[in-house]
Amino acid sequence: MQVESSAQVAEQLAATGYLCDESLATVVFLAGRMQRPLLLEGEPGTGKTALAEALAQVAGVPLLRLQCYEGIDASQALYDWDFPRQVLHLRALEAAGGLGGQGVEEAEKSLYDERFLLARPVLAALQQAPAVLLVDEVDRADDEFEAFLLEVLSTYQVSIPELGTVRAAEPPLVVLTSNRTRELHDALKRRCLYHWVDHPGLEREVEIVRTRLPEVSAALARQVVDVVQRLRGDTGLQKPPGVAETLDWAQALHHLGCAELDLETAARTLGALVKYREDADRVKHALDRLLTS
Repeated sequence: MQVESSAQVAEQLAATGYLCDESLATVVFLAGRMQRPLLLEGEPGTGKTALAEALAQVAGVPLLRLQCYEGIDASQALYDWDFPRQVLHLRALEAAGGLGGQGVEEAEKSLYDERFLLARPVLAALQQAPAVLLVDEVDRADDEFEAFLLEVLSTYQVSIPELGTVRAAEPPLVVLTSNRTRELHDALKRRCLYHWVDHPGLEREVEIVRTRLPEVSAALARQVVDVVQRLRGDTGLQKPPGVAETLDWAQALHHLGCAELDLETAARTLGALVKYREDADRVKHALDRLLTS
């Protein structure tokens, strides 16, 4: 991503439909210039994952995504061997006559040829660089996986015993996201440039809806965003709606022919906005107040 300023970053991201504020554009610019990983923390639905997707689109490079989860280990991030193909290879050697003229050592070595290597996201990002590597929801992984990531991000290389060391010709742009379900270790944070991603303000969220869904009327977009912004201030919700839910709700209302938000249609479409029964009941009871105040 060849840019000369944070303003240019914001402009290029906006061309993909991703609207960011000045502080986020600045840290993205610095991450590229300093070749440092970018750690984004924030509530679910604030656009952390979407930023990595937009960056890959702007740069015209592959996006390699590693979705973290409890119990993930280094092999699931790096590589595995294609066991079925290795078995077929052995059978082919046997069919060719014993070991096909090869010694046992050569036959074993041929099983670990690069053609049998299954590159997982981290290794693929090193091989395909320049690329964007998205390590999504890193807070769901454990301490050991964090230590592994720290090692890789410090050198941008990995060692494969059977093949040797794989180094990135150019460090990939690494974006780590966290919903802060637990605190990440300081060592990983120190390696990264950090940014807390807030929900957008009213005017910027209206602009996001109008940019991503130009078919939605201006009046409907503003009404939808106004309701969503108020709901985010309701601490009683299990999961306040994010920008993705704002867009879903606006689109659902548009498909039902709404040019402006009304109580009946809003109540019927809450499944696009909130995802828990208790939240839906709470919002339904508050809709009349939210739409008239």
